[in-house]
Amino acid sequence: MSGRPRPYGTLAVVACAVLGVTLAACSGGSPGAKAADLARADRSAVVQGGTLHWAVDAVPTTFNTFQADATDDTSLIAGAVLPTLFTQDEHAVPRPDPDYLSGVEQTSSNPQTVVYHLNPKAVWSDGKPLSAADFTAQWHALSGRDQAFWTARTAGYDSIASIGQGATPADVRVVFAKPYGPWKGLFAPLYPAAATSTAAAFNDGSRTRLAADAGPFTLKSAAAGTVTVVRNPRWWGAPAKLDAIDFTAVAPDARTAALRAGKLDVADLSRAVEDGGAAAEAQARAVPGVALHTASAPAYVQLTLNGGSGPLADPDLRRAVAQAVDRTQIADAVLKPLGLPVVTLGSHLVMADQQGYEDDSAALAAGAENATRHLDAAGWRLGGALAAAKGDAATSTATAQGDAVVPSGGATARGGAAGGSSGGAVPVAARSKGGRALALTLLTRTGSAQDAQVADLVTAQLGRVGIPVRIRAVSGDSFFADHVSAGDFDLALFSWPASRFPVADEAALFAKPQVGPDGAVANGQNLSGTGTDEVDRLLAQAAAQLDPGKASKLVSEADTRIWQEAPSLPLFQRPELVAVRSTVANAGAFGFGAPRFQDLGFTRG
Repeated sequence: MSGRPRPYGTLAVVACAVLGVTLAACSGGSPGAKAADLARADRSAVVQGGTLHWAVDAVPTTFNTFQADATDDTSLIAGAVLPTLFTQDEHAVPRPDPDYLSGVEQTSSNPQTVVYHLNPKAVWSDGKPLSAADFTAQWHALSGRDQAFWTARTAGYDSIASIGQGATPADVRVVFAKPYGPWKGLFAPLYPAAATSTAAAFNDGSRTRLAADAGPFTLKSAAAGTVTVVRNPRWWGAPAKLDAIDFTAVAPDARTAALRAGKLDVADLSRAVEDGGAAAEAQARAVPGVALHTASAPAYVQLTLNGGSGPLADPDLRRAVAQAVDRTQIADAVLKPLGLPVVTLGSHLVMADQQGYEDDSAALAAGAENATRHLDAAGWRLGGALAAAKGDAATSTATAQGDAVVPSGGATARGGAAGGSSGGAVPVAARSKGGRALALTLLTRTGSAQDAQVADLVTAQLGRVGIPVRIRAVSGDSFFADHVSAGDFDLALFSWPASRFPVADEAALFAKPQVGPDGAVANGQNLSGTGTDEVDRLLAQAAAQLDPGKASKLVSEADTRIWQEAPSLPLFQRPELVAVRSTVANAGAFGFGAPRFQDLGFTRG
C-alpha cells in the first residue's frame, strides 16, 4: 500500500505518506494484538481463472496516490498494478520485493547513498524497462521544489540530492542531501516517468487511466462504479491466478446484502459494524458461505484534547482530564464482543502489532485518583452535588438530535450497558475555579454506534471526577472541516491512520504550532494545537537516524514526552472486519500487510 489510510469515517483528505523510520525491535509488537486474519492457501490450491468481486467505497477520482484526493481505494488498486519496492508483513516489517528488486543496499552513510538493483526482467506495460528515469521524474514531482506539481506530500523526497544510473541500466543510485532513515518507504508505489515527468501528467494524467503499469494485473477500465484490472500479459513473475478483479463501489451499509446476493466476494465491513453495532455484526456472520475475518487495523481510535484554546489550553487540566479516562474499560467494551484481544494502545507513534512497539503510557500516570488529586491541586474544586438527569430517554433524544445536553439544573454522565458499569445516570458534582464552572464538549461523528458507546464511557468516567461533558454529534462531512480544524471542540473522538513507517508522518501531527509575522498561530496538521520544542527535536532526530536501534529509542522518548503533554489519548487499534467468501483464498483482514495479488483466487472446494 502506498500511503496511510485516511482518518476513518470523517476526514476525506489528509496529506500523509507511508514514510518514516523503520524500527529495530525483532518482535512484532505486543503479543496481545491480532495482526492479521486471512483465508490462507498455497498457490497450488488456487485454481486458474475467474473474476473476484471486491467492494470499495467509490471509483477513485485519481490513480495517483500522491495527490490530496487519493483514497484508500486508490492505494488498494495501485497495489495490484504498480511496483512497490518493499513489501510489508503483518507487523509492518519491510522486505525487498524480488519481483522488482534483485537487491538493495545503503553503500554510504555520509552522504547517505542507496543503490537499488532492479530486477532486469521488470518492465512497464508499454515494454520499457523500469529505470533511473522513473525514479528521477518521481523525485522531481514530489520534492516540493516545483509548485506546479500538486503533490500532497514531500517528506523524504525533499531530502534527496541526486538520482542517477548506477553501474548498469538496472541500477539506480540515490544520494541524500541529509540523512533520511525512512528511505525504504520512498517510491511506493513507483510510477512510470510518463506519469510524473510533467506537471500536467502528474496533476491530471492519472485521473482515469495510467500511462503504463507494471504489476501482476494491469488497469483495464474505470467506469460505471467499477474499476477492472486484468492479468498482465507482460508480467514476469508468478502469474496471477485470477483473470480479473472488479473493484466495485458498494456503500458500507449495503455490503452485507450484496454478499448474501452473491454479488461480492470480498468486503470490508468495519464501517458497517462500527455504525450498526452488534446487530450489523450478527447479520454479517449469518451470511451463508461467508467468513468474517477480524484483526487489528493499521489505524487507531483516539481522543484529541484541544490544547490550543478553551479550558484544556491549561496543561494541568488537560493532563488531569486525560488521566481520568479509563482506556482499558473502553477497549474491553469495543474489542471483546468482536473476539479481539483487549489491548489498549500505549503509543501515539507505533501500533501494538507493529515492529518496534513500546508501551509508553505509564508516563501519563493515569487513574481517577491521580486525576482528582491534580484537579484539586490546580484549583478546580468540587461544588455541590448536581441533580441527575430525568431518565435516559431525554438524554437519548438529545443525542439523536446531535447533542447530549446537560439537563437543566444539573449534569449527568450516562452509564449502563453502553456507558459503563454504573447502570444508569450518574450525578456529577461539577468543579469550578475562580467562579467559573468546568464543563467540556465531546465531539463525535453522528451515526456511529461505536462512537456513541465510547463517548458514553468517556462521559461517565469524567463525570466521576467532577467534569460534566456534553456530547455533540455532527455529520462526518463537517466533522473536520467545520469543527476539528477550526478548533471548535474541547474533546474530539475519531480514528486516525497509523504510519507504516514511523515516525516521519507523525512529526507534523505533534509539531509545535508556529506564530506567523502577523501574530496568528498556525497549527498545521496538529489538531490539538499544543506541542513542545523537545518533541519536535526528538521526532526530527528519529526521522534522520540511520541506525534502527537508536531511532527506536528516540521514538519511545518522543512518545513519552507526548504522553506527558497529553494532546491526545490513543485508545485502541480500530477493529478490521473483512467478509470473505469461503471459496476465496489469500484474502481477509491484512492489518499492516497487503494482498499478494498474484496469489488471490478461488479454491477447488
